[in-house]
Amino acid sequence: MKITVAAVAVRGRSERYDGLAAEYLDRLRPYAEAEAQVFKTSAALFTWAGKLSARTTPVFVLLDQRGKQFTSEALAVWLRGLRDDGQQRIVFAIGPADGWSDEERKRAALLLSLGPMTLPHELARVVVSEQLYRAFTILAGHPYHRDS
Repeated sequence: MKITVAAVAVRGRSERYDGLAAEYLDRLRPYAEAEAQVFKTSAALFTWAGKLSARTTPVFVLLDQRGKQFTSEALAVWLRGLRDDGQQRIVFAIGPADGWSDEERKRAALLLSLGPMTLPHELARVVVSEQLYRAFTILAGHPYHRDS
């Protein structure tokens, strides 16, 4: 399984946050192939996505304030289902500053919310990357996640 954390952002890079996101994606790699992508526009993201080739159609998870909220454990269960069904590619996409259009939302397999607060793109990338790492450690029984 390959996981991409994508973002639509005019200001594409931030040394402060990119290092943190990269650290969690590096930690994730023993469990799943992982990468980060940044696009200037949502059109560029979907053009890139249209060129992805795999045996299975990529699953798109759009981060959206109206989306479903998961616990870390529920995210792990959702990912396990995709993994066990043979899904090859999942794209977690953080949208443009004005949010996703209705048409773009329709392309998503899942609208996912990180909570009711608004986060800057850079921080959202870190949170998504960490939660993906956490989810896979939950699935692996790794002690990183401590259930209280």
